[in-house]
Amino acid sequence: QVYLVESGGGLVQAGDSLRLSCEASGPTFPKPAMVWFRQAPGKERQFVAAITWGSGSPLYAAAGSVRGRFTISRDVAKNTMYLQMNSLKPEDTAVYYCAAGDTYRTMDFWGKGTLVTVSS
Repeated sequence: QVYLVESGGGLVQAGDSLRLSCEASGPTFPKPAMVWFRQAPGKERQFVAAITWGSGSPLYAAAGSVRGRFTISRDVAKNTMYLQMNSLKPEDTAVYYCAAGDTYRTMDFWGKGTLVTVSS
């Protein structure tokens, strides 16, 4: 079992920055893959970024929607994953979830999410 708790969301203006945190715990943590997803109102859940817990290697969503603006990282000592979000846009408004699993495609554990609202 892995427990994940997101924090750091809030209401910001376009162009601002936020840093989301995902604190992990539980008897089967760490998991090799940790991922950030987001879900905007009325839309499907979207992959944002992932990180390999052991090596710290990042993977970002294609198509340039967040690449260059968002940075994923982790602090092994704190069992915490981060998502630094810069130059936020209104279209980044969503609930952001962190998840953990054995691979990027098999997320077995999820947090409850943190809401990010970006006003124009």
